[in-house]
Amino acid sequence: MFDILLWTICHTQADINLKQKMQGTQLSFFPNEENYSTTKQKKPKLGRYERIKRELDQNNSDPYKIFIDVDSVPKSPFNYTFMDLFCGAGGITQGLVQAGFKPLASVEINPIASATHKKNFPQCHHFCGDIEQFDSRNWLQEIGLPEVNLIIGGPPCQGFSVAGKRDHKDPRNRLFYEFVRVVSEIRPWYVVMENVPGILTIQNGDVKKAIIEAFQSIGYPNISVAILESAAYGVPQIRPRAIFIANRFGMPNPYPKAKLLPEEYKPIESAISEFTSIYPNTRDKPSMD
Repeated sequence: MFDILLWTICHTQADINLKQKMQGTQLSFFPNEENYSTTKQKKPKLGRYERIKRELDQNNSDPYKIFIDVDSVPKSPFNYTFMDLFCGAGGITQGLVQAGFKPLASVEINPIASATHKKNFPQCHHFCGDIEQFDSRNWLQEIGLPEVNLIIGGPPCQGFSVAGKRDHKDPRNRLFYEFVRVVSEIRPWYVVMENVPGILTIQNGDVKKAIIEAFQSIGYPNISVAILESAAYGVPQIRPRAIFIANRFGMPNPYPKAKLLPEEYKPIESAISEFTSIYPNTRDKPSMD
């Protein structure tokens, strides 16, 4: 189980960025010049959560949090299973499938995102609706009550994000308790929950404390948290995320070591420059009508 969890966290962080929420910060943009040179790049704007990240990384009080070089970990031959809550269109689901996991069930309230998820993952028993109405045991009963090794998800973060109003009274902030409820009903081996880094500091850390205590109260005493920067893993976007990992076996909670230094981060051009050769002039782009 330990080796595949390393791959889980690696792919999880990479595919969190596939959700494509608009508040993400691109590393750079094409200038207006007709002939673009790849040497002209804006420096990435860092620092918003650097202090918090550094403090978490240097905190030696968590004996379960470890950082691993994921390139040295072999892919497990075992077909572990997972459930994806607040799954959106399936970015995290796709990452776990690529890591060798089998998707059993997923939950998403948005019908358009749900349609996309069901199209891409027809083998996954998908629930489209409010998670407060989700009966996890009955839902799994419909597919034979298989064992769930991992539950993963990202409860809505608008109330926690510095890109939003950062309102601790936002009713969406309490949806992480629904996440905890489903975990308590299913009892997976491991739990991974992602959110914006602002969740760690809102109300002077009381929200972070409440999340940790909630997991501890349902039998997951070994919980860790770290901030992972997507750009440090080759994604051409500044997109830090707070990643909570918990397990109920006293096992380590593995996080991937960064692969790139800030000066090595990839610009957005590295991901989309090929399209400029296809549509060198915006007037040549296909009509959306």
